[in-house]
Amino acid sequence: MMTQQEVLDLLREVKHPAKGEKSVVDLDMVQNIEVLTDRTVVTLAFGKRRDPLAEYLIGAARAALVRGGCPGPEVRTVVLDDERPAKKPLELGKEMLSGVKHIIGIASGKGGVGKSTVAVNLAVALARLGFRVGLVDADVYGPSIPTMTGTEGDMPTAEEIDGKQEIIPLEKYGVKWMSIGYFAKRSQALIWRGPMASTALKQLVLQVKWGELDYLLIDMPPGTGDIHLSLVQDIGIESAIIVTTPQNVALADVEKGVDMFRNESIDRRILGLVENMAWFTPAEHPDEKYYIFGHDGGERMASQLGLELLARIPLVQGIRESGDTGEPASLGSGPDALAFIDLARKVSEL
Repeated sequence: MMTQQEVLDLLREVKHPAKGEKSVVDLDMVQNIEVLTDRTVVTLAFGKRRDPLAEYLIGAARAALVRGGCPGPEVRTVVLDDERPAKKPLELGKEMLSGVKHIIGIASGKGGVGKSTVAVNLAVALARLGFRVGLVDADVYGPSIPTMTGTEGDMPTAEEIDGKQEIIPLEKYGVKWMSIGYFAKRSQALIWRGPMASTALKQLVLQVKWGELDYLLIDMPPGTGDIHLSLVQDIGIESAIIVTTPQNVALADVEKGVDMFRNESIDRRILGLVENMAWFTPAEHPDEKYYIFGHDGGERMASQLGLELLARIPLVQGIRESGDTGEPASLGSGPDALAFIDLARKVSEL
């Protein structure tokens, strides 16, 4: 059985990104450690003023306990009295979104279809057309936006305005970016249950100073679940774009995603379908097309589901390379960039 000191040493790995990378131990946030045969209970102390990274710290602490092999890791919280003059408490309302005209979810029924690639390049393409754009990486379990935008290692700042902590998003390529990946180490697994992940995600959207935006895109995690309901009901996604690949086996997953948005309890407009990896074009032979995953699969899906096919994005080596180097393909002038520009133009007209 572990000692309290060993558990305390594990918690030194949990850094507070907004406190100069000091750990929760250095900040005296660890109020109590209880080591039992079947579980390990850690109590973190927070002030009355809501910490904008509270859910992240709770999840990171639990992950540290799991990695350390603690039995039954559990993280509790307690609110301490604050002797300073009382200030207006933070409420996670939608005032931060008051300057946002449209909130669009980029969704998929399954992973691996290039949803994040489409989301990032659509955001940059909209910005190239002159629109004010922001993007939230809502895949809290596998955030990829920092890598795909070349902002990995950067840290959003926070400021207090009228007694409220506001997170300032990063800006690059004319787009405002926000991701849980900015607050967690690249190799750090966030071991969160659905409700905790949903709360953390709401903070990433509703506690961010977005300012005036024409479009706020939400790169949603694949599938359907708690996070999706939270995004739609608590944040107010007004419409969605579904991303798929052409093969027939993808149809069932697309149907699930479409059904979620069309469910009477959600009832959000689906702008259309994007067929990603529609064909492969070698860089040396730009006029050739090889339909590796099938021909016109996206068009058939759109027809069966009564949706518009918004775009067919080719499988081009440059798109993969640009995602790895942090320079979105839509910044260029090739056929891949033009496909995203055309998609952005269509979205702006809907």
